[in-house]
Parts: sequence; structure tokens; C-alpha cells
Amino acid sequence: MFRAAYVLLFLTAVACVPKGKYDEAVLQNQALSQKVSELSGVVEEREATLRQLERTRDQLGADLADAQRRLSEKVAETGALQEDIEQMQQALAELKQRKAVADEALASFRDLVARFQSMIDAGTLKVKVIDGRMVVELATDILFPPGGATLSKDGIAAIAEVAAVLASIPDRDYQVAGHTDDQPIATERFPSNWHLGAARAIAVAQILIESGLSAERVSASSYAAYRPADTNKTREGRAINRRIEIVIMPDLSKLPGYDELQGMGGHS
Repeated sequence: MFRAAYVLLFLTAVACVPKGKYDEAVLQNQALSQKVSELSGVVEEREATLRQLERTRDQLGADLADAQRRLSEKVAETGALQEDIEQMQQALAELKQRKAVADEALASFRDLVARFQSMIDAGTLKVKVIDGRMVVELATDILFPPGGATLSKDGIAAIAEVAAVLASIPDRDYQVAGHTDDQPIATERFPSNWHLGAARAIAVAQILIESGLSAERVSASSYAAYRPADTNKTREGRAINRRIEIVIMPDLSKLPGYDELQGMGGHS
């Protein structure tokens, strides 16, 4: 009943409005509806644009994160590469230093051979490199009698000539090493090959010193038969094994790492 009354009231109100105003109101209402429709379209278009922008933003965020990840990887790779470069540069510097040492050693060897060339040609001695050290080798058969350690006259002359050459080489020490074959010896003076090798090395060292080498630069040692240069199964091989080696001791100060070794050697 209330609804019916409301409708009746509305119709009465409409009936009371002049027709011109009614038409104007209808037109205004249509214009407003059109405007609302247009604005709704604009809103929808802007919402679509906003959604597109959000998708673009999210994609850019993902791209940025990926770029940052790849950048971090490249930075890490660059750091590793720089470390590799530094290590290679250090290795190259060490190689250059070793090459310089090797070149100097080769030049020293050639110089030593040149100094002893006349004795080499005469068959008195040989110049060799053994275990990285330069060695002047003399056969004991031309220096000593069999089983003895007394230098012959020719042996003394040969050692004196060697001493003259060695004395002209600065800043080097010399170790005289006595080597024997494996034939046992057991005399009152030489109970073993150790004793024979040592006695022969000392005899040579004494002539070197008497011929002008400083005693501080000369030492003597014996290897007996335990460092053979050839086989002991033949007469020729045993003759080669009976020898005196004058080892030219290396100058360790020119070797890589010498300063570090010095520091380590200074600790008790």
C-alpha cells in the first residue's frame, strides 16, 4: 500500500512539472549518462594501461635482478681473472729469473771449458755438469799409484795447473770428492774404500791450497764406491769409477728464493 502511494505521489509530481522542463531534464539526464559512459571507458582504458605498466614494471624488475646477478658473476670472474693474471705475472717473473740464472750458469760452464781446454785436449781431465753442478774430473790412475794416496809427480803438476785456473774464478768454493771402484781394500793405512777415497781427496785438496787456493774455499770428501760413474763389472768401467771430482759449488745467492732461505736459516 505504501508503494502504491509512492507511485501515485511520483506521478502527481511529474504531472505537476511543465513539459518543457521535463524535456530539458531528460536531455540533461541523457547527456550525463553519455558522460558517465565516456568516463567509464576512460577509466577502463587507464586501468588497462596501468595493468600493462605494472606488467612492464615487473618485467623490468626481473630483468634488473638478472642483470645484477650477471654483473655479480662478471665481477667475480673479473676478480678471479685478475688473480690469475697476477699469478701468471709472478710465474713469468720467476721464469725470467730462473732463465737468467740458467744463462749465467751456461756462460760459466762455457768459460770453465775454455779455461781448461788445453788440459781437456791433452786428456788430463774432463769438465762435466753433474746434478746441476760443474765438476772437474780427473782419473786417479794418472794421479795416484794403485791402492795409494800419494800423488805422482805428474799428478802434482796437473793439480797445480788446475789450481791456477780455479784461483782465477772469483767467489766460488771447491769440494774435492774421492771416488773408488767396488774392489775392496783392507790395508793398515786404508781399512776401506772410504779411507782411500778420503785420503786421495785430502791429498788433492792440499796441493790446491799449496798452489794458491785459499783453504777456506776448499773441502774434501769421500764417496768410496757408492756413486759410480760407470759399471764395476768391467776393467774399463772400474777405471772410470776411480776418479777425483773437484765440484764447483754453486753460488746460492743467485738462486730464486735465496733471501727466504737466508731468513729460515737464521732461526735456531
